[in-house]
Amino acid sequence: MPESIEPKREIAVADVRLTLLGTAHVSRASEEEVRALLQSGEYDAVAVELCRSRFSALMDPKSLSEMDLFSVIRQRRVYMVVANLALSAYQQRLADQFGIEPGAEQRTAVRVAKELGLPVLLIDREIGVTLKRISANLGWWKRYTLFTGLLAAMLTSEKVSEEEIERLKEGDVLETTFAEFAHDRRDLFVPLIEERDRYMAAKLRSEPARAGVKRVLAVVGAGHLKGIAEALETDATDPAAVARALEEVPPPSRWPRILSWGLVVLILSGFAFGFSQSTSLGWGLVAAWVVINGGLSALGALLAGGHPLTVVAAFLAAPLTSLNPTIGAGMVTGAVELSMRKPRVSDFGRLRLDVVTLRGWWHNRVARVFLVFLFSTLGSGIGTYVAGFHIVDQLFSVGVP
Repeated sequence: MPESIEPKREIAVADVRLTLLGTAHVSRASEEEVRALLQSGEYDAVAVELCRSRFSALMDPKSLSEMDLFSVIRQRRVYMVVANLALSAYQQRLADQFGIEPGAEQRTAVRVAKELGLPVLLIDREIGVTLKRISANLGWWKRYTLFTGLLAAMLTSEKVSEEEIERLKEGDVLETTFAEFAHDRRDLFVPLIEERDRYMAAKLRSEPARAGVKRVLAVVGAGHLKGIAEALETDATDPAAVARALEEVPPPSRWPRILSWGLVVLILSGFAFGFSQSTSLGWGLVAAWVVINGGLSALGALLAGGHPLTVVAAFLAAPLTSLNPTIGAGMVTGAVELSMRKPRVSDFGRLRLDVVTLRGWWHNRVARVFLVFLFSTLGSGIGTYVAGFHIVDQLFSVGVP
């Protein structure tokens, strides 16, 4: 077996011998060592720090072209897709700057394993589940700052700093991307790093038996090495139970929904009281609601570069959707934009490259659908509170009992 230049741990789990290889995700040396170890003939399987969706994105970039945008909008998965695109943009910046794409050693592990006919074990938790558990662990303001900070960091044209590179040598892309937020926040560190260590350890205890292999090379980020090793050596819990528990997404808090419906009741009560005072006051409140809420949502669609009919749809839909928390203005505007400007095959093909730049988000029809969704939703949300305060002010000016 070739002498290792990267950190490595040998652990026996039942009758399976696991070799944990800690790699740097921007290192050609790590990529070359993975190739050499697999070609040594010492292993009958390789485990990689990938989930099914990241595996597909890494090995088949064209899989994006199979994305059903209507389903993404209808199922409210736009935020998740945009976060994934932002991560891809960060990876592309690294590739452009250093000539090696993060995760190259994972890709090499998969390709060499296929050449040698070895099973590939995917041991990381689905990125969507990880992001949802992060979101569930944060309050609404922290979620907002996390999402906007992620977008801002991904869209900057500045080069990746030496500090970020050092983090990549010790961890992985997810950790580095969220490093600014996770460094001092336990509520981010647990789902992003600690839980994934336990999850990957559980998979390493169950997957070899399922695949019928005895000698496994596990290629993981160096920052995961200690946590995975400790979990393998100390956790005797049923691995399937551990994985199921860590895959569960906590139900969303009831308070945002309660507050949303409470706001609807207040607005409708305001309309009713306005009409009880005078027809002109009632219609004046309705007009203010439509103009402010619809106007700000339409402005968001316009700033996103939406089709003229999309802008009109935003103006008409926002005042109504804001009174029904089960549907958002973005769901309407996103669908209209998608109908008016159907994405071309080239838009899907260039999506990961286009989202690296601000201009690309507006130029690519797929990315622009997401912008229309986000901006019109944001405009409607702001409009709801601005119009709500205006209605309350008008009512108090005429004397609410």
